[in-house]
Amino acid sequence: MAAAQAPTMETPTGAQLVQAQADLWRHSLTYLTSMALRCAIQLGVPTAIHRLGGAASPPDLAAALSLPPSKAPFLGRLLRLLATSNVLAASAGGYALTPLSYLLVDGQDGHAAFALGVASRYHVEASLGLADWFRKDVDVAVTDPPGVPSPFEDAHGAMLFEESMALLDPETDKMFHEGLAAHDHTGMSMLLRECRDLFGSLRSLTDCCGGDGTTARAVVEAFPHVKCTVLDLPRKIEKAPRDGVVDYVAGDLFHSIPPAQAVMLKVGPAGPSACMGCTVILVLWCPRLSIA
Repeated sequence: MAAAQAPTMETPTGAQLVQAQADLWRHSLTYLTSMALRCAIQLGVPTAIHRLGGAASPPDLAAALSLPPSKAPFLGRLLRLLATSNVLAASAGGYALTPLSYLLVDGQDGHAAFALGVASRYHVEASLGLADWFRKDVDVAVTDPPGVPSPFEDAHGAMLFEESMALLDPETDKMFHEGLAAHDHTGMSMLLRECRDLFGSLRSLTDCCGGDGTTARAVVEAFPHVKCTVLDLPRKIEKAPRDGVVDYVAGDLFHSIPPAQAVMLKVGPAGPSACMGCTVILVLWCPRLSIA
């Protein structure tokens, strides 16, 4: 019996190859957008534009940033790249803030920390080692914790948001946590606005994996009648403020959950691709767990 013939690919047309080359360049150079955003935050571009009234010309911005004269001409290139990415808006007189760059102005709930964190050398180095990570075999039976280490853990010997990261680089670990808190705060603010009927009818809520209680505190601030409990591992809540605004319970949600009328879960991607983004907040009604 003749062997099955392997499928063959049609030779791309000239137009398709030209488009493919353009796509190749775009994919290969996209990282420059993240690096430009990181650079702008570190220089203080969004804050400087905000202090100049929300829009500024490159010369005025260079002066506000105290850039050396030899580098001032190159600022326009950075600004143009940010404008093509909707970080800034180009205008006749220069560049203005967009809603995105407004989030990066000093004092805006730590959103700059999120951008700096995901573009930090730790994430970049882990990404550069992806091919080696795929080639490396591991014995999942002897790894601690069990399972395949993420590219981040494999590259640095530490895990995001764990004590090992704090020991490796306390300053960067703090930045990671500030970025995560900003991400959660923004999503929670919208949830509280759009779901007022849901929270208004609650008497009690348990925030699973609630950390230091930032989310639970936001619920209590908006709905003082809701009794909020934060459940998390002991090391996660040991530094949480004990002022009576919310209750803290050390434990594991896979073992037990403090009784409440509803539980809140933040669900994100798991496994090697997990990062700080793409979190979905779920509020689950649990009448059988209800407390008075």
